Amino acid sequence: MALVAGVHLAILLRFLLDWHDLLGTALLVLLVFIVVHYLIVRERSTPEVAIDKTVTTVMWTIGAGVVAILVWMVSFVAAKGVHRLRWSFVTQDLNTVGPSDPGGGALHALIGTAEQVGISTLFVIPIAVLTAVYLHELKGRMSGLIRFIVDALSGLPSIVAGLLVFTVLPGFAGYKASIALGILAIPIVTRGAEEVLRTVSDGLRESSLALGAPQWRVVLRVILPTSQAGLVTVTLLAVARMVGETAPVVLTAFGSSSVNKDPLHGAQASLSWFVYDLIKVPNKVQNDRAWAGALLLLIIVLIVFIAARVALARSERKLGRR
Repeated sequence: MALVAGVHLAILLRFLLDWHDLLGTALLVLLVFIVVHYLIVRERSTPEVAIDKTVTTVMWTIGAGVVAILVWMVSFVAAKGVHRLRWSFVTQDLNTVGPSDPGGGALHALIGTAEQVGISTLFVIPIAVLTAVYLHELKGRMSGLIRFIVDALSGLPSIVAGLLVFTVLPGFAGYKASIALGILAIPIVTRGAEEVLRTVSDGLRESSLALGAPQWRVVLRVILPTSQAGLVTVTLLAVARMVGETAPVVLTAFGSSSVNKDPLHGAQASLSWFVYDLIKVPNKVQNDRAWAGALLLLIIVLIVFIAARVALARSERKLGRR
């Protein structure tokens, strides 16, 4: 009944006011639905029950809206890029094709992304996890200063990180992009890992220390294995952030249309740069390549996430058998 009232009121207003805004109509239907739903429940029950059911309805509606937007975004990107995504797209670069020529692919961008994110992850994750251990487990004299620096870095714009690296290390190279991406990833992993460590029961720490184990062994053998699930999740969030960054890559690696497997010398492409560089060109062929690159980026993130969850489930089963 509440939904019917909202739809009828929206149709009436569209007719009387010559209203053609679909988004505004949908929001009006939702608002009327919530109000009428509250009034009906309050009439049949108590005001407290009516508020509880209304808040529950609003939460479910917001959740459904977020899921719907996510599904729409993924479907839109898939519809735009699926016709261009072929095996040749991941085995060729753009070095030998023109802007309007058929063929070409994102091999150079795939290699650049893998090297840049891989190098950054290799150095960032240990540093960030050790920083989180220092902040939460050791709580040394520098904890306050380090936490302040981490909080400040978490609000650093990505383009500033790229500009900082470009200023200190002039020129273009893949490893410089890795440094810029690492600056952005360190606060994400550090703060996330610190929150994960807080979920570990104090009883585990106290029991281990009571048995005579030194603190470093407690952290290495008890705390980190117990919090492995959360640390993997935090790492995935950082990797997803690094894979999708464009501004620091443009300032540090610049981009290239050919394969460059050496991250230490010369400009190097990435998938995010590939999409950014081609989508702004007024050329349908280039735009189609950009949409295919965006779809490929989504697929890579999905594969990494699924693989990590599978590995995580296996590790949790092993820990449960111990």
